[in-house]
Amino acid sequence: MVGLERFVHISVEGVSLEGNWVIPENAFGLVLFAHGSGSSRLSPRNNYVAQVLRDGGIGTLLFDLLTEEEDRVYATRFDIGLLSERLALATRWTQRQPEAAGLPLGYFGASTGAAAALRAAAQFGDAIAAVVSRGGRPDLTGPAITQVKAPTLLIVGGLDDVVIGMNEQALAALRAEKELAIIPGATHLFEEQGTLEAAARLALGWFQRYFKAAAG
Repeated sequence: MVGLERFVHISVEGVSLEGNWVIPENAFGLVLFAHGSGSSRLSPRNNYVAQVLRDGGIGTLLFDLLTEEEDRVYATRFDIGLLSERLALATRWTQRQPEAAGLPLGYFGASTGAAAALRAAAQFGDAIAAVVSRGGRPDLTGPAITQVKAPTLLIVGGLDDVVIGMNEQALAALRAEKELAIIPGATHLFEEQGTLEAAARLALGWFQRYFKAAAG
């Protein structure tokens, strides 16, 4: 049951980022999505995961980390510093919204968005209750990965061999509570039947667990 749904403009550093803000009735947490390179708030995979989260009582904010002009520059899509700062600014915007008052916050990152999510989580410390990466590149986080305090779930497709190795590398560097979940039969985009659903269910369980713990 949707309690609040609106299209938002997040004004940061002279640019306006567009987003979709949905909070179910009696929500007990809120997840900000950080999409990967070449994607946007309209990503069908992230929107599917967002719907699963909302059905489970968690609010979602899907927004564009880059403007249309910025996204046309290939290198900008991989500027983890810029992406993480945009996510941090969106997080501060979220913290100022009355509808988000008292709700634990989490990040869901896909592809390069996972590195942006982890770098932002390191910046916010205990203010971020949980992080989930799907098919992510957490290895791009850099030294900040050792400063992440939020419990972190890394989800990778079982057929995504190269990215599995990158996630194992990141898992070893993480000092927070952590877990690596491998979805059998899934490739990088989780296009195989049932694999995206499995990833979404894992994400929901992770957020439910740590949001409820954060709420005390």
